[in-house]
Amino acid sequence: MSSAYLVLDDGRIFEGTSWAATGKTFGEAVFQTGMTGYQETLTDPSYHKQVVVMTAPHIGNTGVNAYDNESKKYWVAGFVVRNPSTLTSNWRSENDLEAELIEQGIVGIQGVDTRAITRHLRDRGAMRVGIFSGENMSREEMVIEVRKQPAMTGAYLCADVSTPTTYVVPAIGQKRFTVAALDLGIKGATPRAMAERGIEVHVMPFDSTFADIQAISPDGVFLSNGPGDPASMTATIDLVREILSAEVPVFGICFGHQILGRALGFETYKLQFGHRGINQPVLDKRTGKVEITAHNHGFALKAPTEGGFTTVFGPGQVTHVCLNDGVVEGLELSERGAFSVQYHPEAAAGPHDAAYLFDRFVQVMERYPRKVGAH
Repeated sequence: MSSAYLVLDDGRIFEGTSWAATGKTFGEAVFQTGMTGYQETLTDPSYHKQVVVMTAPHIGNTGVNAYDNESKKYWVAGFVVRNPSTLTSNWRSENDLEAELIEQGIVGIQGVDTRAITRHLRDRGAMRVGIFSGENMSREEMVIEVRKQPAMTGAYLCADVSTPTTYVVPAIGQKRFTVAALDLGIKGATPRAMAERGIEVHVMPFDSTFADIQAISPDGVFLSNGPGDPASMTATIDLVREILSAEVPVFGICFGHQILGRALGFETYKLQFGHRGINQPVLDKRTGKVEITAHNHGFALKAPTEGGFTTVFGPGQVTHVCLNDGVVEGLELSERGAFSVQYHPEAAAGPHDAAYLFDRFVQVMERYPRKVGAH
């Protein structure tokens, strides 16, 4: 194994050894605190253009398999681990993790102090990073190349990850509803969770128009997770306003939550280091219940967490907050069928505390039985 370097844009350099594909790669350095679920992380489109540092030291012992993939490819820009497993031991495994990373062209680095990197990012904030493996470059040259890369603020990335054409995930059992799911970087577990509840899901390209949505007369519209800066999604924000004006039920998660919030008139902002993991405590303000939830977001919504708020679409309220830092984690319109959460109720990977939100979407569509095509 040859030397490899993790180079941050503030000049900090961590030396390790090459692992996975060799070469160089760039992105935003972020850390993921999950002890399990590395395969779901690698295949989550929300990690597009991000170099992921795993805080759990031992990665790869269960290998990889096709079923646990959340999309058709690995989306991370790079993968940073302390101690990759030299053995794969799991009855479901179909390939070795490193072999799969090489096949997917993902540049990695091992043998670095991932806890020190995590502390650095936590204190200094997420920043641009490069992994250099098998490259004959000086330290100064590597830092300069990292600093030439674009930042995540202002990034418009949906076009890279969205489906080019609509596809349908059929309802399991009796079909009860039709939902238009706007693919901003959707994970495979999400339409499956809806299909299990009798929903036929039409997964549509991110740049679909209101007329495209009207054409299937959906009972509701789902706004998915995805990468990039929500402030860059002006056309999608305008589309959501059209959907709200037609009084169609809306459910948004993660990126979709931020876009719904901006459609209601709120601002978004960049978190210092984001929430990425499967153990984030979130308080449901209406019930007092605490849920342990799966997160992957670097931006958040600015909205009043005490009392309610008023929008052009009627009154609403913040429904969920993160107990670690007070970040807005959910909101709803009180007189329309529109709500969203910042976290991932499909929990792939992660705990299933929030799975009830898909049932709530069903209840909202029952309560507001309006179809786009009916207007």
